[in-house]
Amino acid sequence: MALTGRAALLAALGSIPVGILEPGWTGILAVNGPLALACACDFALAAPVRRLVLSRSGDTSARLGETADVTLTITNPTGRLLRARLRDAWPPSSWRPGTEVESSRHRVTIPAGERRRVTTRLRPTRRGDRQADRVTIRAYGPLGLFSRQGTHKVPWTVRVLPPFTSRKHLPSKLARLRELDGRTSVLTRGEGTEFDSLREYVPGDDTRSIDWRATARQSTVAVRTWRPERDRHILLVLDTGRTSAGRVGDIPRLDASLDAALLLAALASRAGDRVDLLAYDRRIRALVQGRSAGDVLPSLVNAMATLEPELLETDARGLTATALRTAPRRSLIVLLTTLDAAPVEQGLLPVLPQLTQRHTVLVASVADPHIARMAQARGNAEAVYEAAAAAQAQSERQRTAEQLRRHGVTVVDATPDDLAPALADAYLALKAAGRL
Repeated sequence: MALTGRAALLAALGSIPVGILEPGWTGILAVNGPLALACACDFALAAPVRRLVLSRSGDTSARLGETADVTLTITNPTGRLLRARLRDAWPPSSWRPGTEVESSRHRVTIPAGERRRVTTRLRPTRRGDRQADRVTIRAYGPLGLFSRQGTHKVPWTVRVLPPFTSRKHLPSKLARLRELDGRTSVLTRGEGTEFDSLREYVPGDDTRSIDWRATARQSTVAVRTWRPERDRHILLVLDTGRTSAGRVGDIPRLDASLDAALLLAALASRAGDRVDLLAYDRRIRALVQGRSAGDVLPSLVNAMATLEPELLETDARGLTATALRTAPRRSLIVLLTTLDAAPVEQGLLPVLPQLTQRHTVLVASVADPHIARMAQARGNAEAVYEAAAAAQAQSERQRTAEQLRRHGVTVVDATPDDLAPALADAYLALKAAGRL
């Protein structure tokens, strides 16, 4: 129960002392007079808030940057008209800054025995699960002098998924995949590929692909076409340790790695390969295995939604042992981690032979575009010192990448915008060379 601003104004203008009791009191403290009677009637006619029945419906997931609409249904089982203001509270990261008041507050008028729906539009700014907090309702009497206020817990969760911005590259990568697969006029032949079919020779074809036996049986020269082997196993390993928390541009390194992993998973599943996911730092944070081609991408997106960087050093030995258990037979292991010298030299390099002797290993890392801009800076002493520091950082990074290559590892080092397509190109190159 609360005295509204209108009642306080009337009390002041009429010089009638009106007070508000301490929380837990059930009466109204007022002197005699018309205002006291009006306030008492207004309070009596305000609909009781705690008897209202609330339920939710609407979106349960949305991609980061998109909107999610959650509908709140308010049923008024009382015998009084409900005139109320309502606040549907969610965590601050459920909206862009400055839009919470507009999105979460509503006015409702519900006759006795009826119900109304209000929609709260969320636009989350972070991945993960967003859970509704509470619904606060303030009901007013017909004169607007007094109000009743109460809260309801109406649980609802909206899972905010990775945005998958790199999906714009998928059509061009699929076109390249079709070329490798022999389904367009551009045909490839590589070691370890599978025979697909015969077709008529056209100028420019590799003469080594001519099938002389088939040619002898017909009047035209026949060539063999090949397609990359299918049903290969790909294990995506996400390093969720402290280095994944570093921000590159406006996003953490982990988010750029997630985007690249999703593009590769979409491409590989279309190529007929099986894709699994392992997220690890000192323990398993996410594990997706054995999904069908149609279910793998939704499963990965759902598992990635709640991943957050952990501020601790990654256990490289534990990561390697877990990856070997997850991929018991020959696979392509794609490790999305850092190329910083210390974590690689002290953690990854000592255990790398355990992976490379059984699997094909590809390491992908997010490069900071600010370092490249610093390396090109000139004009004053400060800029020259920054350029020298950036050049040293780039040199160390290249040296670390070269150490990995000497162990037979394919290395992809690219900025957040370029990492996803570069990783997809590296996968297609390995497939074309028959190394999967």
